[in-house]
Amino acid sequence: MSEIAEIINSVEDRLGKLLIIIDSLEKKSIQQSTELEKALAIIVKQSDEVQQLKSECNSLKMANSLLGGDENKRDTKLKINSLIREIDYCIAQLSD
Repeated sequence: MSEIAEIINSVEDRLGKLLIIIDSLEKKSIQQSTELEKALAIIVKQSDEVQQLKSECNSLKMANSLLGGDENKRDTKLKINSLIREIDYCIAQLSD
């Protein structure tokens, strides 16, 4: 009978240790989930920031090309021609 009691005690001890490990792993999982959510929020924020900076960069490039520096004359002419075509298209759409 004492052997059975020892086996039961051993199983109870192992179960107790397993429960402690499970609890620890659950806490760690929750902590990592929280860290993941924070990291994802940071990534989304940085992606928005990158898009905004790209947009600003494109706007600055366009403004710089419209200023008509020597190196940007060709780009400026192409942009002006593109804008004129767009305006002509809009006028044609309005007159129909």
